[in-house]
Amino acid sequence: MATVLIVEDEFGIAEVLEALLGDAGHRVLTAVNGEHGLRRLAEAAPDIVFLDYMMPVMDGPATLRAMQSEPASRAIPVVMMSSLPESVIAGSCSGYRAFLRKPFLLRSVTDLIAEVIGGDKAG
Repeated sequence: MATVLIVEDEFGIAEVLEALLGDAGHRVLTAVNGEHGLRRLAEAAPDIVFLDYMMPVMDGPATLRAMQSEPASRAIPVVMMSSLPESVIAGSCSGYRAFLRKPFLLRSVTDLIAEVIGGDKAG
């Protein structure tokens, strides 16, 4: 199973993702903003990151740029999450592997993990 980092400031969304992925057997780490997410990355290298686009302190695009500037985190696939359409996100942010539009279906989360990291770790 995969180690998943969820970087999300909305507690309800983070809680649902953590429960869903934990129940599926994944190891789940959470962070409330990008700055906290970067600290969590340094503690444990996740297999995939679910990253909210709009957050206080450090938003998703800034977090993704910081991840891409570090050799240790550059290759970790990122799923960008937002209630905004992907066309808006793609115009201001690049380098993420997949996009998850909020609100989302729970099945789409597990499908994305399988699509992005595949193999035995996807579950």
